Amino acid sequence: MELTPRKQKILKAVIELYTVSGEPVGSKVLCDNLDFSVSSATVRNEMSDLAAMGLLDQPHTSAGRVPSERGYRIYIDELMQPVPVTPEERHFIDALLLPSAYDPEKLLDGVSRTLAGITHMAAISTTPSGHNASVAGIQFVQTSRRTAMVILMTSSGTMHSRVFHCDFELTPEILRVFFRVFNESLAGRTVRSITPAYIQTMGASMGEAALLMSSALTALQDVAREAMGSDVRMDGETNLLFFPEFNAENLRCVMRYLSRPQEVYQLLQKAGSRVYIGEESGISALKDVSLVIQHYAVRGRDAGAIAVLGPIRMNYPKLIGSLDYLSRSVGRMLTELIDLQ
Repeated sequence: MELTPRKQKILKAVIELYTVSGEPVGSKVLCDNLDFSVSSATVRNEMSDLAAMGLLDQPHTSAGRVPSERGYRIYIDELMQPVPVTPEERHFIDALLLPSAYDPEKLLDGVSRTLAGITHMAAISTTPSGHNASVAGIQFVQTSRRTAMVILMTSSGTMHSRVFHCDFELTPEILRVFFRVFNESLAGRTVRSITPAYIQTMGASMGEAALLMSSALTALQDVAREAMGSDVRMDGETNLLFFPEFNAENLRCVMRYLSRPQEVYQLLQKAGSRVYIGEESGISALKDVSLVIQHYAVRGRDAGAIAVLGPIRMNYPKLIGSLDYLSRSVGRMLTELIDLQ
C-alpha cells in the first residue's frame, strides 16, 4: 500500500495532535485540524489504511488512533521539519550558559540543567574526551613554597590539573624552566600518546634535570590519563515522574539504566546525532522512551554529545531545533576557550 501525500498529511496531523493531547485521535477531531477539505468517512478509511501499514495503532476498539513507533520513524525521517529556536529563546539560552562558559565541565553542567529546564525531560551531556585530542599547552601555577599545580589544556577544550610536591623550594625561574621543557616536549602531541613509557623517555632525555622534575612528570602522567576519559552529566531525571505514559516499572528500568553512566556514554558516542524511538536503541530499559541525541564539535572535530530522554510522545521538531542550537553554542564556546589558551 502506498503512503500517498494525503496519507502523509493525515499521519503527520495524528502525530502532532497526539503529541499535544496524549489522547487517541478520532476522525472528527482530525477533520477539524486538517488544512484541506475531506469527509470524515474518507479520513476514517485513510486511518484504517495507515493502521494496516503499521503506522497507527488503535488502543481500544471504539477509540481513535495513536502513532506507532514505525509511524514516528516515518514522521521524523520524512515528514517533519525541525523548528529553529526563536531570537527570544536564543537570548534566554545564552544567558543561562554564559556564566559557565569559562569552564568546559561547568559549561556541560549548565547545558544539562538548561536543557532539562526548557524541555521538562531528562537531559544528558558528555564532556569532551581527550582520546582524539592533542595537547594545546601546559601551564604551571605555584600553590606554596614547595608545591605547584600542573595544568594540561587539550585541543578539545578541556583542562585537567594536579598538584605536585617538590623536595626543594620552587621559584618563578624554576617554574619557567618547567614550562619551557614540558611545552617543547608535549605541545601538539596527542594526549593518548602520553603513556608511562613516553614519560620515562621524556625523563631520560632530561638527564640530571629529571630528578628535579620527577614529581611534575608523575603529575603529568595522572592528568593525561584523566584527560582521556569523559564524564556524563545528567539533570531532570525526576521530570519523567510527571508523564502519564510511565508507570513505576518502566520508570525503575529507565532510572536503573541512567545510574550506569558508562553505558549511557557508550550509547551516546556510538550513535552520532540521531533519534532512538523505543526499542530502536536495542536497550530493553529504553523500550518505552525516546532518546534524541545531537553531537557537538570543537574545531570541526566531534567532541561530545547532548541528549534528551523522555516519552515517545514528544515534540520532535522543537526538541531537535533546540538541541541543534545548543550543540552549536557548546562547540563555539569550547572553541573560543581553546583560542584563549
